[in-house]
Amino acid sequence: MASPALLMRVVASAYSVAEKAATIVRSVMSTGDLGIVEKAGPNDLQTKADRLVQMSICASLARKFPKVTIIGEEDLPTDDVTEELIEDGHCEEILKKPCPAQYTGIKEEELVIWVDPLDGTKEYTEGLLDHVTVLIGIAYGGKAIAGVINQPYYNYEAGAGAVLGRTIWGVLGIGAFGFQLTEAPAGKHIIVTTRSHSSALVNECISALNPDTVIRAGGAGNKVIQLIEGKASAYVFASPGCKKWDTCAPEAILRAVGGKITDIRGNSFQYNKEVKHMNSAGVLATLRNYDYYASRIPNTVKESLVP
Repeated sequence: MASPALLMRVVASAYSVAEKAATIVRSVMSTGDLGIVEKAGPNDLQTKADRLVQMSICASLARKFPKVTIIGEEDLPTDDVTEELIEDGHCEEILKKPCPAQYTGIKEEELVIWVDPLDGTKEYTEGLLDHVTVLIGIAYGGKAIAGVINQPYYNYEAGAGAVLGRTIWGVLGIGAFGFQLTEAPAGKHIIVTTRSHSSALVNECISALNPDTVIRAGGAGNKVIQLIEGKASAYVFASPGCKKWDTCAPEAILRAVGGKITDIRGNSFQYNKEVKHMNSAGVLATLRNYDYYASRIPNTVKESLVP
């Protein structure tokens, strides 16, 4: 049997690396000392978990795939990573899936991996643990083509017998796995938006869409999970603030099941290594009925957001 294509090996490794990341996130929380540092302000935080997880993910993947470009959220030294942070395993089940034909010839130097070690840091520090995700997005030719999302605290309120945490993964042309794909209730407009980065523009945009319900949740990964599990019909965030590492993995998983994500003006995101990190024109994402929401974004909102 031919050895698995590079893309499938990267995704299979990212799966195990994300599971390792989750154990770090949980162990930092269990010590009670989060080591919180303010970056740009009280809503832009970094914890010991962000730092250790990024070192673990980046060092583990770089060791296996040395020519891949890896871009993480935190500015950290990469040289002093201890062996206990390295994960060298992979998910065998992923390697059994055939690689889509358009990706079989990919070389290491053509891949860019975008890493958010802890998406929803603010919620993590406040104990809203189900909002927290670890995001590993894989891009080729500037497009998000594969992703891994780990929820370290999935099921944390389900009681003693429940398995804590889960890993969702997807590849364009294969599909997405690790969750039950569900569409939002028909005829209901349920919008999920930011919890800690709201603004007049964010709220103006949501009001214009005349939603039945608005859910305020932390983390881009968490919000895309709301879409694919049918808890929300659209993720709307009319503001700068999201970065490429927030959207790469969720975009790949959403697109793998037929969803769509763009900025508020309808432009798709680019993920090549030279691209600017900020998604300046916000986020609009849906599993179904993208055009319904896109057509109702007010021009005043679009004009306020410059890509």
